[in-house]
Amino acid sequence: QVQLVESGGGLVQAGGSLRLSCAASGRTFSSYAMGWFRQAPGKEREFVAVISGLGRVTYYRDSVKGRFIISRDNAKNTVYLQMNSLKPDDTAVYFCAADSTVIGVQRGDRNYWGKGTLVTVSS
Repeated sequence: QVQLVESGGGLVQAGGSLRLSCAASGRTFSSYAMGWFRQAPGKEREFVAVISGLGRVTYYRDSVKGRFIISRDNAKNTVYLQMNSLKPDDTAVYFCAADSTVIGVQRGDRNYWGKGTLVTVSS
């Protein structure tokens, strides 16, 4: 069982930056691939980024490539999402996710989930 708690959301102007954090419980954090998803109002939840257990592999959705960076600190049981050059279309609730594999996180059908943190980007 993994418990995930997100933080770092807020209101930012277009072009600004935010860094989200997700703190995980448990002593086997490095065995989990970790990811970020988001859900905008009236839309389905969508994959944003994923990182492998040791941080060697990362994948991003096309619309955030070059702007967002996912990273992790296994000593702190924390995964981060650095979001730069934010756009109003990035407005959503951002969820942290964990699964045993990178593909598992991306599929999203058996992830552990956090409760989310709201990011609002004003134009």
